[in-house]
Amino acid sequence: MSAASPESKKTASAPLRPRRRGLQGLLLRLRSYVRKHTLPLMLGGLVFTFFAVYLANRIFILIGPGEAGVLFRRLQSGTQTERIYGEGLSVIAPWNRMYIYNVRVQEHPETVLALSSNGLTIKVDVSMRYFPDYPELPILHQKVGPDYAAKVVFPEVIAGAREVIGKYKPDELYTLKTSAISDAIIHSLVRSLKEKFITLDDVNIKNITLPPIVTLAIENKLKEEQLAKEYEFRIAREQLEAKRLLIQSGGISAFNAGIIPTLTPELLRFKGIEATLELSASPNSKVIVIGGGGDGLPLILNTDGASPAPVMAPKK
Repeated sequence: MSAASPESKKTASAPLRPRRRGLQGLLLRLRSYVRKHTLPLMLGGLVFTFFAVYLANRIFILIGPGEAGVLFRRLQSGTQTERIYGEGLSVIAPWNRMYIYNVRVQEHPETVLALSSNGLTIKVDVSMRYFPDYPELPILHQKVGPDYAAKVVFPEVIAGAREVIGKYKPDELYTLKTSAISDAIIHSLVRSLKEKFITLDDVNIKNITLPPIVTLAIENKLKEEQLAKEYEFRIAREQLEAKRLLIQSGGISAFNAGIIPTLTPELLRFKGIEATLELSASPNSKVIVIGGGGDGLPLILNTDGASPAPVMAPKK
């Protein structure tokens, strides 16, 4: 039999340490595992960090104010029609895709070239306001897509404007209120756009440009119409003035017919004396000749007169 070594005796004589349990033991085992697998864990952490950073914009979706999101699930049923994602942060699987829509009232200007009822080209500046129907946003995404404005709204408004403009002549458009054209366009489009899950808020006609020669002809026509109305007014005024003078002359004749029989020589002489007294009291210089008239009334000579202009000597 071989003799036991001192180390083996020491190990055999040493009591076994009890295995630690609980949280402390779990931490110790975890630390031991990490020490043994440091390199694979570091590589795995780097790979996870890379993919997390690379796919962050596909996982964490920020929906801003006035926006709404529609989720498309690639590995499941496609467009999620039962939910609309509101404002704020949303977390989705990286293989899915979030489509963000602007649900505010949007405005778009457009220049439309239309033909009038007699075939002339009319230039119309149109401004349209629209927004998508929020409850039907997933259906709009399925049926039309994110570029619904370019596909549906703009072509519909342009076609509606051309249809309404084609009902009028250029001179009618020149004097027609733009609000009437706007109301006609909205009335013709609101139902068709509503069926496509879009609300047409308003259509404004900013400017209507006619060909220059047509504009000049319309302006000349309106000018002549105003001149004709002016002459009609003058004729009516002169007719009323003639009636007024006729009535006035009749009144004067009636007055003279009633007053002449009462003008006796004694009354006229008395009125002449009154007038002479009033003139003699005025500050103007005058010469009164007593008894100079045929009826014995004084003659009054006014001495105020313009002095003769000086005679200029001729130039040599």
